[in-house]
Formats: sequence, C-alpha cells, structure tokens
Amino acid sequence: MPAQRWRLLPVVEATAQHLHETLRISPLLCRMLAQRGISSFDEARQFFRPRLDELHDPFLMKDMDAAVSRLEKALQLGERILLYGDYDVDGTTSVALLYTFLSDFTQNLDYYLPNRDKEGYGLSLAGVEYARAGNAALMVVMDCGIKAHRAIELAATYGIDVIVCDHHLPDDTLPQAVAVLDPKRSDCPYPNDALSGCGVVFKLVQAFALRQNTDPAKCYTLLDLVAVSICCDLVPITGENRIMTHFGMQVLNREPRLGLWALIQRSGRNYPLEVSDVVFGIGPMINAAGRLGDAREAVRVLLSADRNSALEAAATLRSRNRERREVDQHTAGEARRRVERDPDFNSRKSIVQYDPGWHKGIIGIVASRLVEQFHRPTVVLTQSGGRAVGSARSVPGFDLHAALSRCEHLFNSFGGHAHAAGLQMPVENVPDFTAYFEKIVCETISEAAETPELEISGNVNFEEITPRFWRTLRQFAPFGPGNMAPVFRATGVHDTGRSRLLADNHVRLSVRQNNGPVFTGIGFGLGNDFSEVKSEAFDLAFTLFEDQWHGERVLALMVKGITST
Repeated sequence: MPAQRWRLLPVVEATAQHLHETLRISPLLCRMLAQRGISSFDEARQFFRPRLDELHDPFLMKDMDAAVSRLEKALQLGERILLYGDYDVDGTTSVALLYTFLSDFTQNLDYYLPNRDKEGYGLSLAGVEYARAGNAALMVVMDCGIKAHRAIELAATYGIDVIVCDHHLPDDTLPQAVAVLDPKRSDCPYPNDALSGCGVVFKLVQAFALRQNTDPAKCYTLLDLVAVSICCDLVPITGENRIMTHFGMQVLNREPRLGLWALIQRSGRNYPLEVSDVVFGIGPMINAAGRLGDAREAVRVLLSADRNSALEAAATLRSRNRERREVDQHTAGEARRRVERDPDFNSRKSIVQYDPGWHKGIIGIVASRLVEQFHRPTVVLTQSGGRAVGSARSVPGFDLHAALSRCEHLFNSFGGHAHAAGLQMPVENVPDFTAYFEKIVCETISEAAETPELEISGNVNFEEITPRFWRTLRQFAPFGPGNMAPVFRATGVHDTGRSRLLADNHVRLSVRQNNGPVFTGIGFGLGNDFSEVKSEAFDLAFTLFEDQWHGERVLALMVKGITST
C-alpha cells in the first residue's frame, strides 16, 4: 500500500470558539463538533441528546400512502403476504422486522430469501414463482427490487401486487409496482436519502402504525434490528440514522430480541456493545448464512422465540462464519499473490481478478481485503450460471458506480453505489472489461484518492485525556460513516521502555509525553513502523477506547499510525 498521508481536518475557528464559550467543554471537543457541522448550543444539544420524536414523518416518502393502503387491504381481506429480502444483513433484518410487526395483525405470512448461487442478487423469477405457488396476493420486496422490472411484471401477470422497499439507486424508469419506497428516487422529497434497506422498512411500519393509531413504542422495540442493519450496511450514521442507531443500540444492550441475544452470546462480545461489536461480531454471523448456506437460517435466528433453540441456531451460524473465514482467507491470499505477480502491477491503478472456481459468497470480502492491502479500486469475479459475476469495492474519493456505468455495455447487469457494487457479464467480456475499467480509473481517479489518507480530528496532549474528556467524547457515539471515531495526533511521544513487537506484525505500546501520564496502546499491522518507537521521539495517531486491565477499565490507545517527529 502507498505511504499513508495524515491530514488535519479543517475547522471554522470562530465556530469552535463560540461552542467553547457556550458549552464549556474541551476546546478540542468543540472543534470536533464544528467539524460535524454543529454551530450552536441547540444543535449541540440535539447531537448529544437524540430524541425519537425527531424522526421524520414517514408519509413524506413518495408512495408511502399507497404502500400503507395496500398493506391495510391485504390485512383486511386476510390475503397471504410474502416478505422477500436480500440475503445479507440488511435484507435479513428487514424481513425479520416486518414479519415481527405484521405477526400481531395476521398469521397469513411467509418469507423468502434468494439463494446467492442459484438466483443471485435481487428479486428473482424463482421468488415470484414461489409467491404464486403459495397463493400470495402481495409481495413486500426489501433491500432490493428497485431494478426488478421483469420480475415485477411477471408478478403482475399472476395477479400479485408488489411493494418495493429499497435504498439503492434506481434506473431512469421505476418498476411497475403498486408502491416504490426508495428515498433515492429523484421525485422523493423524503429528507433522509441515506436510509438502510431495513430503515426504509421501519418507515413503512412507522407509517402503518400512525395510520392505525398504534402505540409508537411498538415500533421502537424494533430499532435493534434497524441499528444492526445501519451498522453493517455502512450507511451514514448521521441525522435520522444516528437517532435510530442510538436508540437501537440501547435496545440491543438492554432488551435485545432472543435471536440477537443468542448471536451476542455466541459472538463472545462483551456488554456494553458498540457499533464495532455489531459490525465485526454479530454481522458476519448473520451474513455467513447467505454466503455459504441458506439466508433463511439467519431470519429464523432473528425470529427465535425459544432461548435454547436460539442459542443452538446461533451456534450453527458461528460455525458457518468460521468456515466462511477459512475460505475467504485462502481465496484472499491467492488473489493477493496473483496481484503481486502481475508484471504490470506497479503501473496499474485498478485491480480486476477472475477465477471461475472462487466461491461466489465471499468475493465481496476478498475485494475488500485487496483494497485494504493495495488501495486501488478492485473487482473480484467468479463464475456462476455460465456468467462472470463479481463484487467491486472502491477507495475513498473514487465513485465506483460512475466508473462502472461507463462499462455498462459489457454487463448483463450491475448495481450498487459509489463505494460498492455487484455486476454480471459474459465470461468472454472479462478481458475487455479489465482493460476498459483500468482506462476509466486512470482517466478519473484523483491523485488524492490514490493515496491512503488518515483524517486527524486534532492534536492532543496526553494530559488532556481526562475522565471528563472521555465522558463527553463517548457522547459523540455511535460512530460510523459520517460520524467516525475521532483520530487524535500526539506529538513528541517517547517509549517508556516497555513497548514491544508482537506476533503477526502487531505492536504493544507503553508511551508518554515528557513526564506526563503513561498510556498503553495496541497497533495492529504496524510492526514495520516499530523502529520509530525506539527513536528518541515520534508522533502517534490514535483513537481512544476502554481496555480491561487487572479487572479495571482503563483508557488506552488504538494506534492508527506511527511516524517520526
């Protein structure tokens, strides 16, 4: 990977000063608020004290009236409703959320999740046939469907109505469904266009509850599922998403549904859970069902009503995730070696790797690992159903969706957003795509996007890191895209003599500034920089976290970078 560049985030100093005078908290924390677009006491209060009554009116979403009316009709007539969701975390939580909510109104429910290998992404024709065979009159399609023109037309010929709840970018024309809920529709006035798929489903539930005069608290108990979807689908944790994540994490930590409780137990994560525990603990187990098996297993866990069966099912998902990890580590290693053996590697600005034998369920993970290692827009392809199918991942600052749109003439289909995408093409088109994608990346990627960048929120002295500082900093959470955990820079740091190099290229640090307090820290994958630690003084970039030390919780440094002073 190219050498990392540290960039101090800009701030309007007058705004930071005004916040300091108003809030009477650390000037550094005020700078961080200003960096997040907060400029007044009221905005700071709204940020630090989220409220559920600040969620947007769901009826602001285009087609929401039609969606609620059709759902009401189905319930009044006792029609069979099929819930169709994508096979990832966002899709499975969407299905579990709507199934849980509607179960209090009808038992004439079923759900369907496509097989990743046989059907691929989106609303499949097989799914429509399943709905027909089950005498469904209504399908609610979640976390997909915005481009499912053919499948929705087929459903219509069978007399099956479709409500789409999606959050992906639509085509120029929308599918002919009875309602298309998607805040990314160009004609949708909804204030938050960055909802997760499950977030869109929650807005449908919220709208239905409003129409029925149902207690809003009934909806709020579902926010644990919404929070899991937001965290794992990497949508911005800002505005309305931040409110739902804040309260969803409270549900997850206090009274999670049995299925999520079982997944937490099997993940080995400790309370209180943070966003990272969801992303790296719970999420991979839910995803493992759809990657290497049947995504309905994940939904069954999320809908569990019995403690023992929930724990047993969660253990199965944990085993699948371990199997998935072994497969993706092997495949990622093989892909990495191929990239490094490419004689043109140093002159290329993109990566495209194809192997018909790679498992379709893990190529997205492999693409992410290659981006982490080489910092280049990456596409990983395998073969399924006689076609090359792939997952693409980008680097910050490069619009992947725009680049792939220029290659659309080579595809059977593609979809996604600026950071990640999926695609299908004839196998014979892979060489042409590899060359054309490289040409587009060379033409459009900026110099800044080619270099990995570490954004620094501000400079800090160790003496400033007090319990009071930490208590306020914790209120900036939940952290994630749009509200990342702040990275601080400490200059003139020196080793206490107890820092050491660990296995797997990690470092354990014991450091101080001058004669100030000693902090311990961990730096994963930073072994190559350990020589800097043994110099007279060096700079650290780090986030803060609470570590367990002899039974006590102490503040420690999660080191992101080490460089000479």
